Amino acid sequence: MTEYFKIGKFVTTFGLKGELVLKHNLGKKTSLKGLKAIFIEERKESFIPWFIESTKIKNEEEIYLKLEGVNIREQALKLTQKEVWLPEEEFKKFSAKSSPINLLGYDVVEGEQVLGKILEVIEQPHQILCKIEFNKKEAYIPLHEETIQKIDKKKQQVIVSLPPGLLEIYL
Repeated sequence: MTEYFKIGKFVTTFGLKGELVLKHNLGKKTSLKGLKAIFIEERKESFIPWFIESTKIKNEEEIYLKLEGVNIREQALKLTQKEVWLPEEEFKKFSAKSSPINLLGYDVVEGEQVLGKILEVIEQPHQILCKIEFNKKEAYIPLHEETIQKIDKKKQQVIVSLPPGLLEIYL
């Protein structure tokens, strides 16, 4: 089964011909040149492809996107605030190697215990929050210089030392 990674969301429309502005967190300026389709999660675990007609860089974090079949502003408005996903292979091609978003799919490990796989990376001014599934619940793990022990790219693990009691709220 293909794994999908969230890269951002459509924040607004642009112009009258159905263009959208995609705010992404790929960690580098990109136009997604060569990408044929993006995916929108219509229902949980159900990704629908939307084929790209054209793209243009707006700034470091935003891209103008024109999708096939979206030809007027009203059609584009229906897609605003929708999250945009890419299959793993495409995601790895377009994301910056040093970007925190590349931790998606890594295991968070404390001591000998695997706490969970990183499902989402939320960048904040002073830290990064990683959403994992811990004890069948969503849990948020702060990643910053005091909690990260090591990032093992070969094993795809983030080894952490968390403050005492942090995980108890998820039990």
